[in-house]
Amino acid sequence: MMILLRHPDAHVVVEELAHGRRSVRVSPFNRDLFMQRDHWETSYPVDLLQKMLRTLGPTWLCDEIMREEDPAYVRKNLESDLFAYFTRCELEGKRILDFGCGCGASTVLLARIFPEANIAGVELNPDLLSIAKSRIEFYGYPNVKFFRSPSGSELPGDIGRFDFVIMSAVYEHLLPQERKTILPRIWKLIMDGGYLFIDQTPHRLFPIELHTTMLPFVNYLPKPLALEFARRFSRRVGRDESWETLLRKGIRGGTVREILRFLSEGEGHSILLEPHHLGLRDRIDLWSFTTKRESLPAAKPLIKALMKVLKFVTGISLVPCLSLAIQKNEH
Repeated sequence: MMILLRHPDAHVVVEELAHGRRSVRVSPFNRDLFMQRDHWETSYPVDLLQKMLRTLGPTWLCDEIMREEDPAYVRKNLESDLFAYFTRCELEGKRILDFGCGCGASTVLLARIFPEANIAGVELNPDLLSIAKSRIEFYGYPNVKFFRSPSGSELPGDIGRFDFVIMSAVYEHLLPQERKTILPRIWKLIMDGGYLFIDQTPHRLFPIELHTTMLPFVNYLPKPLALEFARRFSRRVGRDESWETLLRKGIRGGTVREILRFLSEGEGHSILLEPHHLGLRDRIDLWSFTTKRESLPAAKPLIKALMKVLKFVTGISLVPCLSLAIQKNEH
């Protein structure tokens, strides 16, 4: 049986398969419409697929499903980054905040990886939060609770304190003033000896902007030039998009110095950790460990060597994405 889901930009055909699986295929009306992925097989029910299509549009529908269902996607990145710093036992049974949980892919994965943990998801956008809640209801995980943020600079009231706060692919989407305001407030929620974990955030100083535009050198350009460069040369950016829209999409990543500076405005001291599990010694080793050799078959060892030299000279680990574990010490 096939079901047609309608959208102004595309038709989505859902075909029933065996064992409760469904094939999802997106057919855009405009061939120039950017599609992250147009096909995936899923276990999601049709009503959840319809809700996701209505909220996310056809461009990101299959990609969003994959974030939770494809073990080689978000789960692989999240586990690799987390377990470079912590053992599974250090998180199991703890209270974990998934800040900026979006549609709940990372929250579902955390509930699956750490079934004995107490997990809270916080999200600003009510439509995304509705999808996250539907996902958790579909799986029936009992250890997850969601909260809605009042604004981009505020936290929900009475959510308590946490052993771990995880911001996975979130920091880059905060506007500059939100970063400065919300980070000390998040830091205040963390118990003494607890951790803030930030991963999958583009490095603001990396030569190629790999998140929003996929363009070289745009990270080094001032705002007016960066906006014009993105509008003109990135097929991911519309000609009429504003700078604030691009900031919200994540065009300006983060730096270690910026994050630590914002945390210093809150209570307690911050201790930046280096990866020390899985045979790793620093964030460059972590980048090498998590990067597929097929994507850089010959250049990967050379790039790693250059990164190591740059770190020796400047002290900066210039990797494409930040993966940071920061411990809070109130004494």
